[in-house]
Amino acid sequence: MNSSRNTLLCAFCFTLAFVGFVVGQQTGPAGHNTFETFKKQEKSENRLDFFFNTPNRYREDSAYDWLDEVNIYLNDSKKQKDSIAILDYMLMQSHVYHDLGDYHRSITIAKDIGKYKDKLDLKRKSILLNLMDVSYEKLQFYAEQIDIRKEKRELGLTENISFYDIYANLGFYIKARDDYFLEEKKKVEESDYYGQAVFYNNVGDFLRMDKSTAAVSQYNKAKAFINLFLNEITKNRTEKQTNDAHLLSGIIEGNIGKSLVILDEFEAALPKLEESIKVIKEYNTGKFSSDLVENNLAIAECYLQIGDFEKATDYLGSDFKPFKTENIIKKNQLYATFYDKTADYKNSSEYLMKNIRIADSLKKNESQLRIQQLATIVGEDKNNALLMLQQNRQELEKSKVDLIALDERNNLFFISLVFTLLGFAGLVYAYLKSIKNQRLIAEQKHIIENSLIEKDSLLKEIHHRVKNNLQMVSSLLSLQTKNTRSKAAIEALEEGKSRVKAMALIHQKLYQNEDLSVIEMQGYIESLINSVQSVYKKGGHNINITVDAEGVELDIDRAIPFGLILNELVSNSFKYAFPTDDENGKIYIHLRKLGEQEGFFEYTDNGVGLPEDTEERTNSSMGIRLMNRLANQLQTKLNVDNATDGVRFWFNFK
Repeated sequence: MNSSRNTLLCAFCFTLAFVGFVVGQQTGPAGHNTFETFKKQEKSENRLDFFFNTPNRYREDSAYDWLDEVNIYLNDSKKQKDSIAILDYMLMQSHVYHDLGDYHRSITIAKDIGKYKDKLDLKRKSILLNLMDVSYEKLQFYAEQIDIRKEKRELGLTENISFYDIYANLGFYIKARDDYFLEEKKKVEESDYYGQAVFYNNVGDFLRMDKSTAAVSQYNKAKAFINLFLNEITKNRTEKQTNDAHLLSGIIEGNIGKSLVILDEFEAALPKLEESIKVIKEYNTGKFSSDLVENNLAIAECYLQIGDFEKATDYLGSDFKPFKTENIIKKNQLYATFYDKTADYKNSSEYLMKNIRIADSLKKNESQLRIQQLATIVGEDKNNALLMLQQNRQELEKSKVDLIALDERNNLFFISLVFTLLGFAGLVYAYLKSIKNQRLIAEQKHIIENSLIEKDSLLKEIHHRVKNNLQMVSSLLSLQTKNTRSKAAIEALEEGKSRVKAMALIHQKLYQNEDLSVIEMQGYIESLINSVQSVYKKGGHNINITVDAEGVELDIDRAIPFGLILNELVSNSFKYAFPTDDENGKIYIHLRKLGEQEGFFEYTDNGVGLPEDTEERTNSSMGIRLMNRLANQLQTKLNVDNATDGVRFWFNFK
């Protein structure tokens, strides 16, 4: 028994000695040698590769030391007029500013580099675009971030453009979680423990931001996977891979602590948050870390809640500066709570007033900016979904060609057997082979049919999601209408909402149809009129509407502009054609196909007609200009006949 204990004690001491040696090697001269090795590189390209392939480069020498050295090389390159070296050092300079949390300065330098993209190879373009992607995210410039991701896809640096992170930044955490799970889960292999840890940590982040109690279970899964990764001693890993794994472990630990704070389990949260801060400082030396800021704030909140005000102020007064607005508000709130608990109501009210001023400044432009950002993302999300659908169609066509080629090979093989084998034995063998081929063809046909069903389901889901996104935009416009006092602005928003509903109705009809390629226009027009009536029809109107479009079907490329034109015409009739609440008001809508490729559309009402200065208003009326442009999309011209008893619009289309 004593012998076993002595053996274990010796093994433990040896392990401690070995770990101490490794840590000493990493935190001692190695960190200093990293900076010295960087300076000893002879060419800018060698320094660029060393800079971006060296983990934890700020362990011994701070980011400011690296920035000073890079600036010296940059100035020397400018004197020598070495354009490639200038761009290399600007890339490093921009990245150091990003690591320091100065995202505005980082993106400004990156834009200057972008002016000379024709001089950059694919490696440097990849560094630049990845840097701009994360910097735009930090600055909440989502439209610019989408453009960068599109450029990365065009260069072949990524296959898809994802939007779940942007949805999360806009506050749609559950949608972000659902999209992330749908897009990323299939990409992570079961044996990829690091990838699994990243995946479940991100799922936990979405749930934690939504204040969900389920976040802790996801973080625990992530913690288990990262422990498996770190304990796989049989696999060789680079220093950067090991460093990233330890850093991720510390971040996950902090996320568990922050989730426990949400659950008011302050005593349990403290050790996890403190351990997280220790690990992040060790493996993220010299870089700005929002996780470090959030963990310090969470610890301060824990000590405030358990009544240890001295430690709370120690963490609040520590040397960290929050950059995110929510973290600044959180810090002010904690100071206000501290002063309130210590009966210093004057200082407490001052910090509360700071948050009120921040909230007022954000609220001023938040609604309009949020609508613009969401509209941009919805549009790009639709384009991305359509592109994915097109790729799936191409893959399906390729599979059909492969099946045809396989069938041809089978037939050739069968013919060769017929001519090779003689007699009854050959005929029997050929017959059995034929049976096998028939079964194979039946199985392949079954696979193709199932694939087509899956593609149809995917297409319906895409149209359903696009319709939901357009309804979300419509809801945001309604919200903006309630917060707007200008009558003109309200009318403009209502018109915009009506147009969005017209487009949403197209996608609703598509995913409700069995045939996803065309829309039955009689039902669509009737639904569209009901939608417009719910907005514009008033008590005195008794307008008789006749729709004659039975049997006419249009594809989506023609149905959308047609629906928007009809939306404008019906809206104008309700608003202007019957000002005296005429009980004999009539609207007639006629749509006919004249052949395989051509059609005729006619719209009439018996209202007051158009005003005399119609031609002058054409240049200033948004509705008329919109209809003319939509008619151009249909490769036709909108014709107007202004009679004494109403107005008539008509056109032929292809």
